[in-house]
Amino acid sequence: MARVPRDPGDETARILQLQREVDQLKEAVASHAVVDQAIGVIVALGRVTPDEGWVILREVSQHTNIKLRNVAELILIWGRSGEMPDRIGAELETLLDQHGPTQIPGAPPLE
Repeated sequence: MARVPRDPGDETARILQLQREVDQLKEAVASHAVVDQAIGVIVALGRVTPDEGWVILREVSQHTNIKLRNVAELILIWGRSGEMPDRIGAELETLLDQHGPTQIPGAPPLE
């Protein structure tokens, strides 16, 4: 089969498009890791399941009108520094009270 010559501009445009897609995928992977780590903090803090941790994180984001990834980043910063914006802390506390704690199988009963 004969190859049809392509315009170098077409190739350049395709390369740029692919680079944008790669950059978006890298950002998505990084964002996913931040969200997963924040869910882990919520799970450990509130003794809730990972699914409940996801719901809590999502609801904090929705109730405070702050992007989910930004809320996740603030929770991770709080885990390292102990500092968290008041409105996120208050919302997180309210939601943890509503959703948890979950009894861990084999753990002593909650007081």
